[in-house]
Amino acid sequence: MVSPSATDPRPPAIFLMGPTATGKTALACALAERFPVELVSVDSALVYRGLDIGAAKPDAATLRRHPHALIDLRDPCEPYSAAMFREDALAAMRAITARGRVPLLVGGTGLYFRALEHGLSAMPTADPALRARLSEEADRIGWPALHARLAERDPDAAARIQRNDAQRIQRALEAIELSGVTLTALRASAGGRARLPYRVLKLALIPADRQRLRERIAARFDAMLAAGLLEEVRRLRARGDLHPGLPALRAVGYRQAWQHLAGGLDAREFRRRAIFATNQLAKRQLTWLRGELDARAFDPERADLAQAVARAVGLFLAKSG
Repeated sequence: MVSPSATDPRPPAIFLMGPTATGKTALACALAERFPVELVSVDSALVYRGLDIGAAKPDAATLRRHPHALIDLRDPCEPYSAAMFREDALAAMRAITARGRVPLLVGGTGLYFRALEHGLSAMPTADPALRARLSEEADRIGWPALHARLAERDPDAAARIQRNDAQRIQRALEAIELSGVTLTALRASAGGRARLPYRVLKLALIPADRQRLRERIAARFDAMLAAGLLEEVRRLRARGDLHPGLPALRAVGYRQAWQHLAGGLDAREFRRRAIFATNQLAKRQLTWLRGELDARAFDPERADLAQAVARAVGLFLAKSG
């Protein structure tokens, strides 16, 4: 059993963070072989059932050996938010701690990590009609035009959000229309949020060689295609109750595959756009990670990565013993 530290009575937890295609799952499983940890997924695509190949969900054999909490929680037609994640993650962490073990949270969804660690501002409830109207407008004029509108109304939010980041642009504009104040103001008014009841070791996989990461992303996407990504998306389309405006199907790879199968993209352009979108996602993830100043950074390409991370984990847990 791992005990709280003498100087900090909170129980320990570990965050293993990193951009897509940096080997986080394999590293988390290797740590689970050596330490008394249990895994919790921090991934906005893995919460959905049926999004397996394109979301790089751990395979059945891996999940049997190393179960991950918070995988396959929702049907793709159902909503899931950062607030829901925080509630589910804290419940999973409490259960792991009660078993005398340590939660190891692994993934690349920065919004979920932030919500868990720092809590959430009092955001207005999403309005499906408003969301549909913004999506239809984006189809007509493009997300960069909506980003320009956001820059006029909330320059600070626009500076943080990429011009093609549909989900975050939409949410920021929703906040303004539903609350009458900006997303920046809502976040600024959220002082005094609850402290995370865990003492956290943050581990960040940050590649030194961005070109190598781009190569890994392209190779992994080609492996997904070979494994049946398009067949997976065909099954989702065949259901008849899903559409590309749903959060589940805005995940990179899925939205481009949907366009391709609808006849909007040829095979070459589909592959190019999906890889480009994944690289853009990785860029945003790295930008967020570099702001996590209390994280221990490791290059995923270093030869002794597993040993170096294990040393950091071992020292952290020894101090908790």
